Amino acid sequence: MDEKEMNVEKEVQLLEKRDYTEELLLIVKGDDTQEVKREKLGEYHDNDIAEIIPLLSEEERKILYKILGNEAVSDVFAYLDDVEDYLAELDNEKVADIIESMDVDDAIDVLEELTEEQRNELLPLIEPETQKDIELITSYEEDEIGSRMTTNYITIKKSFTIKEAMSSVIKQAADNDNITTIYTLDDDDTFYGAIELRDLVIARNTTPLEDIILTNYPFLYDNEKIADCIESLKDYSEDSIPVLNSQKQIIGVITASDIVEAVDEEMSDDYAKFAGLTSEEDLDEPVVKSIRKRIPWLITLLVLGVLVASVIQAFQNLLPISLLILYTFQSLILGMSGNSGTQSLAVTIRVVSNETLSLKERYKFVFKEMRVGACNGLLIGTVAFILIGVYLQVFEIGFVQSVGISGFMISACIGASLFIAMLIASLVGTLTPLLFKRIGIDPAVASGPLITTVNDFVAVCVYYGVSFLLLVPLL
Repeated sequence: MDEKEMNVEKEVQLLEKRDYTEELLLIVKGDDTQEVKREKLGEYHDNDIAEIIPLLSEEERKILYKILGNEAVSDVFAYLDDVEDYLAELDNEKVADIIESMDVDDAIDVLEELTEEQRNELLPLIEPETQKDIELITSYEEDEIGSRMTTNYITIKKSFTIKEAMSSVIKQAADNDNITTIYTLDDDDTFYGAIELRDLVIARNTTPLEDIILTNYPFLYDNEKIADCIESLKDYSEDSIPVLNSQKQIIGVITASDIVEAVDEEMSDDYAKFAGLTSEEDLDEPVVKSIRKRIPWLITLLVLGVLVASVIQAFQNLLPISLLILYTFQSLILGMSGNSGTQSLAVTIRVVSNETLSLKERYKFVFKEMRVGACNGLLIGTVAFILIGVYLQVFEIGFVQSVGISGFMISACIGASLFIAMLIASLVGTLTPLLFKRIGIDPAVASGPLITTVNDFVAVCVYYGVSFLLLVPLL
């Protein structure tokens, strides 16, 4: 093997993903001193260390915690699933020390995994300042921005010099590692703006601090609903966004990871509602709890289904028996109507989530969906008219002759029904979430199953109504 081939092989090996798990296990179980192990472990990400925790024995885990120290252990525990199982191996004093070292939002997540009895035993052992932060964040409802914030941030006065600002940042960085963005306060301690750490570091001592402050930096209020802020959070690609109280004072920040988590949970919640669930289901959720989430929608859809069936029965009594062939194509009308409505629904829910849309833009969107529904209905209706007409004239010629109506007359009725049903279905799929949004109901509640069932009712009425008006007079 020549030198060039050896270099290529080395590059390929470097690009291959390393087995961090095996490396970490070798370090933890190796014969090095604790100092050497600590130094080696410091080169790995906390998430990678968390991956090996379940692979160690209880005794090995306790040795690892001792090597890492409380602060590093708290960072690792933030990535653990079933964290309560590992906390149960430690005494309450140790657990309290670990929780104190965590960011407050992570500490709250851990405490929520414990029983009420365990929480009551631990809270008195946690230092008062951390307790105060925990009480602040847990005082908010789950759907409020305040419940997502952390108190890990740095503030400085806008009146500081560059030197004073740097000194304050260095001092606060000992307790707050979220230092990429530094927030500035006005003389009355209200939020004034933000400074990027990079700008502060490269600023000359003679530069006024005011010159590098971004006074139009985005912020959120603690009582704002997460669902209402999702689009704003996604629009700003910032590492963190400050959270203000009603007096415009900073009480916390939403970090990038919090934003990702909030967006993910909101999308999961919308997906659950779109699927006809009252809320998202968890993998380990008890069967009874899952049933309770699903049954309300199923009962609602059952009632609507009975309504659809009653309409079909009513038209069966009106249409002559010679037109029973119409029932053959009923599922076609219902299926295409439901598909058209669901497509419009999916697009509309995505659009209405954009809070910046004006009333004019919303009207423009409705008219666009009407045009799309009309064009799709016209195309599908025309194709159905031709294909079904040919089918009836060729393969059902005996039926056509016995009824005395052209096969293309029947297919024209089906094509017209498709056009009208798909147009109305698109309109229903568009207007329903807009109406729900208008009256303060989550648009995702206009779920796929609900819209499909409503459109089934519309399609049945349209199909048999058109058939009754067009075909019955010809018999």
